[in-house]
Amino acid sequence: MAIINQATKELQVKIVYYGPALCGKTTNLVQVHDQVQAPEGQKGKLVSLATKSDRTLFFDFLPIEAMAIKGFRTKFQLYTVPGQVIYNTTRQLVLRGVDGLVFVADSQYEKMQENVKSFQNLEENLRTLDLNLADIPYVLQYNKRDLPNVAPVEYMDFLLNNREVQVPAFCAASHKCEGVFETLNAITRMLLHKYINESQRQAA
Repeated sequence: MAIINQATKELQVKIVYYGPALCGKTTNLVQVHDQVQAPEGQKGKLVSLATKSDRTLFFDFLPIEAMAIKGFRTKFQLYTVPGQVIYNTTRQLVLRGVDGLVFVADSQYEKMQENVKSFQNLEENLRTLDLNLADIPYVLQYNKRDLPNVAPVEYMDFLLNNREVQVPAFCAASHKCEGVFETLNAITRMLLHKYINESQRQAA
């Protein structure tokens, strides 16, 4: 749930990158942190909460160009969840207060079952928090498209985007920064439009 900070005139929006282990969630965040344009002092440090075999990353930033809502600047908080199943409690903690989601899928054929299980796990964890995926803006990223053994996009859509209303899906090779900002721009635009529409309804 977005937080309005009256003192700093900021709307804080939380975006969580979700997906199976080693799908590229961390790489997405590292690329964004390295390359995002933000005013001096308006980009937080990339914080890593590491376990022996997995980690959770997060940072926040105020982009140079972002739509203002009622005079409020929008600060985006970006998080990843650990991909390994044993850290499911941590995933639930990271999902608390989520405003938007990026589901990162591994495009390799042999990873399709992991992708599907991770997506089902996302829905289960949201339900545990009394949230519904249908109510949360989200996009899909089909990562690792530069590898030789990748599934067709149509097949991945069938597995992960087979709904009455399809969500935006982006092909990516995150280690090359391909598709990283297209994905991020899409989810931030969706969130900004959502909060602009809500603020206009409240003002009406």
